[in-house]
Amino acid sequence: MLKNYMGILMLNENDDKIKRLTRNRPLASIPFGGRYRIIDFVLSNMVNSGVTNIGMFTDGKTRSLMDHIGSGKPWDLDRKINGLFIFQLDKNNYYMNEIESLKNNIEYFYKSKEEYVILSSSYMVCNIDYKSAAAYHEASGSDITIIYNHAENCKSNFIDSSILNLDENNNVLSVGKNIGTDNINNISMEMFIMKKEVLINLTLECIKSGYYSSIKEAIYKKLGNLKVNAYEFKGYVSCINSAEVYYKTSLDLLNLNINNELFFSNGLIYTKSQDEPPTKYSNSSKVSNSLIANGCIIDGCIESSVIFRRVKIHESAEIKNCIIMQNCEIKAGAKLSNIIIDKNIVIEEGKELKGDMDIPLVVEKKLYFE
Repeated sequence: MLKNYMGILMLNENDDKIKRLTRNRPLASIPFGGRYRIIDFVLSNMVNSGVTNIGMFTDGKTRSLMDHIGSGKPWDLDRKINGLFIFQLDKNNYYMNEIESLKNNIEYFYKSKEEYVILSSSYMVCNIDYKSAAAYHEASGSDITIIYNHAENCKSNFIDSSILNLDENNNVLSVGKNIGTDNINNISMEMFIMKKEVLINLTLECIKSGYYSSIKEAIYKKLGNLKVNAYEFKGYVSCINSAEVYYKTSLDLLNLNINNELFFSNGLIYTKSQDEPPTKYSNSSKVSNSLIANGCIIDGCIESSVIFRRVKIHESAEIKNCIIMQNCEIKAGAKLSNIIIDKNIVIEEGKELKGDMDIPLVVEKKLYFE
């Protein structure tokens, strides 16, 4: 277990392509998989690997995230020693907010007893065992190890993600950006392993020079001064940085092999408990190939969809290839296909909404269809 490691989560992720789901929440707290949030995966991965000191840096729109995270109890992080620490990113300096926030909270790093750091974003959804990556890093003698995935679906997924150019020994030679021209690439999962001393020195150097706005940028642009290698994660991973990828990844959960890998392969994925009653299915309901959370009332027809908690589907309503978040109501005769519906939406009787499998229609939070 990684008792000598601390975790740092940087939640200032680029959400330009998923704004329809992040207008009132950070990307990390987007609901996912019927009962989870995006942040649950990286938190659970760290805890399952034995990391019990986790610092979370977040900026703006944090109400839903704080409501979900609470004291960190679902992840056993409500501790007297170590646990979960939450810091606000500096909103007054857009270009240096990450570096400034790390510097302003540098006492947290000095007081922490751990020698190593795992620094990560939240939107790379996977179930990873950090112990193997940490062992690889320590044996390599590198300053920094970047975890990557040899992805084969880069034309549709991982757009704008960083591409690692590696030599035969997995040393990082250069870093580019995936623009969707090649389908196979070594995608950086934005997970970095280093000694705490290296992170502190990088932070102070960034402040001194003013050249870099983030630790990630500093690492990628200082490859000539640092020994940086890469560790390959061979499991399922998805970068949820657009509504289209969120939709595809959600429907991937209907594949039992992917579902089992994401939620069980290297430990369970934990989330906030809601203690809802079981879902009620009436005689008129018809459900196939779908993931349905507890607390729902199902009277209509559902096919190949993900339904969150406390959703009510009325009789004669037809749902196909949809993601319907919590507390929604789909009234009688409504027909929905290829739709993402955010929380607390009512779709009135007879309403018909249709998106495309490649470009799903997104019904934003708190809208009302009549």
